[in-house]
Amino acid sequence: MSKIAFVFPGQGTQYVGMGKELYENNEIAKKEFDNIFNKMNFDLKDVMFNGPESALKETKNTQPAIVAMSLVLNKLLQEKGIKPDFVAGHSVGEYAALGAAGFLSLEDTVLLTAARGQFMNDVASSVNGGMAAIIGLESDTIVEVLKNIDGIVEAVNFNEPKQTVIAGEVEAINKACEALKEAGARRAMPLAVSGPFHSSLMKPVGEKLKEEALKYDFKNSLIPLMANTTGKEITTPEEMIEEIYSQSFGPVKWVDTIKNLKAAGVTEIYEIGPGKVLAGLIKKIDKEIIVKNIEKLEDLENIA
Repeated sequence: MSKIAFVFPGQGTQYVGMGKELYENNEIAKKEFDNIFNKMNFDLKDVMFNGPESALKETKNTQPAIVAMSLVLNKLLQEKGIKPDFVAGHSVGEYAALGAAGFLSLEDTVLLTAARGQFMNDVASSVNGGMAAIIGLESDTIVEVLKNIDGIVEAVNFNEPKQTVIAGEVEAINKACEALKEAGARRAMPLAVSGPFHSSLMKPVGEKLKEEALKYDFKNSLIPLMANTTGKEITTPEEMIEEIYSQSFGPVKWVDTIKNLKAAGVTEIYEIGPGKVLAGLIKKIDKEIIVKNIEKLEDLENIA
């Protein structure tokens, strides 16, 4: 029997006004959003619905905003009787996945995400790091080329077969981009991000997050979560807390995640949250998987 997975997007998909339509036109969404907003120690509602964009782009605001919207949409989808056999999320999207899986309550998931965003903000501002997208080159080749670059630069997001993101020290990234173009990359372009996310430079985030996560009441998951760092299923609080720690300075193995979902019998994936970034990546990894986007009330109404 074919199976369904819910997947959740990461940073970069946010936009001013995200979630506002849901909040103003659906009673369940309004209630869930208000529960989240009331738990926060800053005005997440105002940042999400009104901006300005510069405030929403700050990592400490972006991450809880994306996860809050994703989890409210997840709730609305499950209210329609559609439930996943697996969940996964890309980078911070993994936090929406852990909430959807039942490891934590919806409100606690967003609170933990806000802590992650703040820790990443703090650490990123103390290191001179960045990220770059490498297009048109196999990830194995990228990993090999990076071994010969002076300084810290690592392959961190394995997004699709011919798109990998590298992260590390700015100088090392610049050298790596030149070397990767020489090795055959079609494009090697620095990304407009505030830090070297998922690289070893972010390990202090992992230490702080592990300490923070231990304050929360994690449960065994109701649904298996395919982890970013391994592409494998996790279901216990111990595994989830270890993944929270490792993922902050470890890779996002998105190609492995999608391949393993397919191997587990998944034929249909719902991308839940702002944007359609993951749908594009999934089609590059496996054209046979059907992907549906859930972002607006209209998307929910159009589900048969």
